[in-house]
Amino acid sequence: MKKLILASNSPRRREIIKKLNTEYEIIPSSYEEVLENHVFEYKKIENLAYNKANSVAKDIKEETLVIGADTVVVLDNIILGKPKDKNEAFEMLKKLSGKEHFVVTSICVIETPQMRKKIQSTTSYVEFENLTDNMINEYIEKFNPLDKAGAYGIQELPQGFVKHIGGSFENIVGLCPKALNKILSVFKH
Repeated sequence: MKKLILASNSPRRREIIKKLNTEYEIIPSSYEEVLENHVFEYKKIENLAYNKANSVAKDIKEETLVIGADTVVVLDNIILGKPKDKNEAFEMLKKLSGKEHFVVTSICVIETPQMRKKIQSTTSYVEFENLTDNMINEYIEKFNPLDKAGAYGIQELPQGFVKHIGGSFENIVGLCPKALNKILSVFKH
C-alpha cells in the first residue's frame, strides 16, 4: 500500500481512518471552502473534496495517496454549512427539527505524482425528533457545534435528538470507511 496522507485536520476523520489500521500522515488542506450558492448538487461537494486533496497533492513528488473529504447536511435541497454563530446554529437545528435530511460525504483520493484521481460520494439519511428550544440551546452550549455542517455532530447528540438513521453512521460523522476502502482498492495495482 502506498503512503496515505489525510488532507484534513478533522479529529472525527482522523478517528475513522485510524480504524483502517494503516499508517497515514496528516497534512491539513489550505483550501478555503466557498460555495457560490447553497443549492445542493453532488458535483459541488465532489469539487470541494477534490480541491482539498489537490491543495496538498500538488506539492508532493513521491508516490502517495492523498485523501480529501467534504461533508454537507442537506435539507429541502439546500446545503446547511457550518454556522457562523450560535444564533445561526439554533436556526439550523430548528429547521432540522422533526424532519428527515440527508448527509453527503464526498471523498477524493489523488495518486501522486501522476495526479490520477478517484471521487466517490456517499449519502446517509437522518431524521430528527421534534426538538424543543431548550434541547437545542443546551446542545449548542455544551458542544458549541460551530465547526460542524448543519450545526451538529451525530456522534455527540444527546438522547432524544435522533429518530432514525439510514445508511452509514461514519459517513454522517465525516468519512465512510467502506467508500474509502473501495476508492483505495482502485490504486492498489
